[in-house]
Amino acid sequence: MLNKNAHLVENLFDSNITKKPTRDGFGSGVVEAGRANSNVVVLCADLSESTRAQWFEKEFPERFVEVGIAEQNMAALAAGFFAAGKVPFIASYAAFNPGRNYEQIRTTIALNESNVKVCGMHAGVSVGPDGATHQMLEDLGLMRMLPHMTVINPADAIEAHKAVIAAAAMTGPVYLRFARSASPVFTTDETPFEIGKALTLWESEKPQVAILATGPMSYRAVTAASALESEGIGSIVLNIHTIKPLDNKAVIEAARRTGNVITVEEHQAAGGFGSAIAELLVREYPVPMRIMGIQDVFGQSGEPDELLEYYGLGAPHIKDVARAFLEKH
Repeated sequence: MLNKNAHLVENLFDSNITKKPTRDGFGSGVVEAGRANSNVVVLCADLSESTRAQWFEKEFPERFVEVGIAEQNMAALAAGFFAAGKVPFIASYAAFNPGRNYEQIRTTIALNESNVKVCGMHAGVSVGPDGATHQMLEDLGLMRMLPHMTVINPADAIEAHKAVIAAAAMTGPVYLRFARSASPVFTTDETPFEIGKALTLWESEKPQVAILATGPMSYRAVTAASALESEGIGSIVLNIHTIKPLDNKAVIEAARRTGNVITVEEHQAAGGFGSAIAELLVREYPVPMRIMGIQDVFGQSGEPDELLEYYGLGAPHIKDVARAFLEKH
């Protein structure tokens, strides 16, 4: 049996698969959240079109605040909106939010457990030609280290939509990460989504390696799993959209069943998603592990897919790393 969980996703290997940026899921999700709760407000730092906050502005102009190029003020204002009973979402590029306003997020939002949802757009190298200054590769590490902060990195536009609605419904600070470039939409409206619960995308009959992925890299991970299967190598693929809190049970079970773990992220290999997994496993269930991510360099200008290949994060690279890892361990 190739994949016990094929019913959770669709058209995984269809050459005509729909592609959308996860930021579109933010745009549609925050509008739906606004319809459900009149206290939802959106603040944006002069990037309403790029972040898709404009979709909320058109629907609820009286609940939209354009703060201009003032990300620090945006975070502090959002904490004030929370104190007045609102549910604020703050949106800008991840390089600026949390990159530029980290101190305000730390002190006025996380420290005070303010019910503010921090939305970092254009994260990772997927922002492409904008280059190193705008390719935020450190945000997951920054945000997961903050006490009280929930950290979510959705895999596709549909999951991003669900993540925004779930974040609006929970109480407490949340960081949501979104990409600029279009990526395959492979989950469905019926695919389960719950904050803190990993989703098994692929499960071979006799798995030898667990590939744990986050964000749009989850699609590349499951593509690699299919290629490994054709070579007689079974695997488990988890889409771990919630980096904090981790689904400890699912991660430890995948490690226990396979004895080998590889993590994949469009982020610095140091301090991010893979580090969170390593911290859990070294404490609870140590196994051989490899972290795939950006290896201590800044990004550069280029087309998104070309950059992912350049940095060794394409599906063929994941497959080759997994095969070599098994040969070694």
